[in-house]
Amino acid sequence: MIALLDYDSGNIRSVEKALRFSGADVVRTRSAADLKNARGIVLPGVGAFDDCLQAMQRQDLDGAVKEWIGQGRPFLGICVGYQALFERSEEFNSCARGLGILGGPVVRFQPTAEEPHLKIPQIGWNQIELQREDCPLFQGLPSGSWFYFVHSFFPCPTDPSVIATRTTYGQSFASSVWRGNVFATQFHPEKSQANGLRLLKNFVDLVAAA
Repeated sequence: MIALLDYDSGNIRSVEKALRFSGADVVRTRSAADLKNARGIVLPGVGAFDDCLQAMQRQDLDGAVKEWIGQGRPFLGICVGYQALFERSEEFNSCARGLGILGGPVVRFQPTAEEPHLKIPQIGWNQIELQREDCPLFQGLPSGSWFYFVHSFFPCPTDPSVIATRTTYGQSFASSVWRGNVFATQFHPEKSQANGLRLLKNFVDLVAAA
């Protein structure tokens, strides 16, 4: 069973449907007590970094996620659920602290000399470049695969070894990470058609084997 953390994020229904299609038994979870029968956690997210962290704190889910990850159990973060793993965000002069599972800030896209009129947010399809070909989340998904993005901010991991894929949008950024039992993507697998479903199926299989 996979616990889908429900903190009133707008895209939870589409993530739930995609996980079920990928073979998971999914339960929406709004409290730490609901995690006792789970074998994996998915933290989805759209919207603001602060809203995500503050909602998790109100529901006592922030500590539960830290404990879960510390126990070496499977975790997948999506979009803002990816950004929440880091220490802090530049978004709207954010005052919320991230979960601090991974070191580094979340920063905003900036126009570059090569892309002076870069459209922000990035909305649409873009390609991934595999940095960790051994990452089980991307089994069967070659470098160059397309995924769907909607974001203005992205994490900058202080430890480059955790970067599973990179994507270029004005600049190269870490579009997913992997460290042990922790997986997270800036793109939306639930909106990425066959590639996204393959990625989610890989995660479901990891949970089943854990």
